[in-house]
Amino acid sequence: MVALRRLQQPGRERADRIVSAVGTAESLEFTLTPGLTLNAAISGPLLRAGIEAAQVELSGGAFGPLTYVIPAAACDPGHAAWYSSARKPEGTSRLDAANVTFGRREGGPFTHCHAFFTGPDGVRRGGHVMPLDTVVAAPITARAYGAREVGVGVEFDPETDFTLFTPRALSGVGPSRRRLAFARVRPNTDIVTAVEELCRRHGFAAGTVRGGVGSLVGACFADAPDVSDYATEVFVRSGVIRPGPDGEPEAALDVALVGMSGCLAEGRLVRGENPVCITFEIAVEETVA
Repeated sequence: MVALRRLQQPGRERADRIVSAVGTAESLEFTLTPGLTLNAAISGPLLRAGIEAAQVELSGGAFGPLTYVIPAAACDPGHAAWYSSARKPEGTSRLDAANVTFGRREGGPFTHCHAFFTGPDGVRRGGHVMPLDTVVAAPITARAYGAREVGVGVEFDPETDFTLFTPRALSGVGPSRRRLAFARVRPNTDIVTAVEELCRRHGFAAGTVRGGVGSLVGACFADAPDVSDYATEVFVRSGVIRPGPDGEPEAALDVALVGMSGCLAEGRLVRGENPVCITFEIAVEETVA
């Protein structure tokens, strides 16, 4: 592709395309308890640990009931994209993998989850999981990466006309061997170069992507067929940032996504060819020698 794809948003584009905040990295492993909603199962352990902002990676276990949506065309001229109607498979759906952003909405704990799963019919699917309407059916392994000095809260974004998770510094960061930078990347910004800019901004020579939930305008992969759907729901499978030949950060990002057509895709993103659709929430943990 010779030019970065763009999706016109309803509001004015702001100059700062990456909103970020940095804190001391903390990690926490726990198991999501069956019988709780996804939101409660994630929120409880993190709040008890004193963590207000986190990216959480999930694997194994199952949901049931599960409610999810996939991206769809905008339902009105005030939005660039929207969601499908709610999908509610009967029975238990086995979780492959998921990423979750944890923060606050209207003062209460809230989560934003994108996942791949296999339904009762044996078909593998993906989508945006509704955290208040989805229940943990079998224990799910969770690994969270958080920081006490950062808060992530839902704020109205006039550019997209959505309410979106946005990181804010709650306090300064003391001496630390591990820092964690949270970011919201705005629309039409290449996600790979945005991760590199996040590292430069906070002085990270190298790092590891922790979690990551967002949307892209289609997808251009280095090792898989491109996706043409103009709205996709994405989660990061893995990501690393290393110094390039000139010493500047160079990122490699592997993602999984579902498109408007319901297609699933996985692969390594081509640098400079993958603009954000509505938002991308991501965290990078600094690698310290």
